Amino acid sequence: MADLPYGPPVRVSPLIRFGRWSFLGLGVAYGAFHQNRLSKKEAKLREIEAKEKVVKDAKLKEERQRAAAEELKNLEAMMTTK
Repeated sequence: MADLPYGPPVRVSPLIRFGRWSFLGLGVAYGAFHQNRLSKKEAKLREIEAKEKVVKDAKLKEERQRAAAEELKNLEAMMTTK
């Protein structure tokens, strides 16, 4: 091995290595559990938003139709007054 500026590598205790790998495994398991829980919560929120979007789109369509009819009425009134 090449001469390292900080000296030869230090042998790490098996207990420390086991602890590191254990915490890594626990972190991955916790992350998977947390991701699964958040995914289910987000899926429910998307479902609710989809239902609300249908109602909102219907209201917007009705409002646009009313606005177009009112604008047409105003234009007709302007054309007949000349």
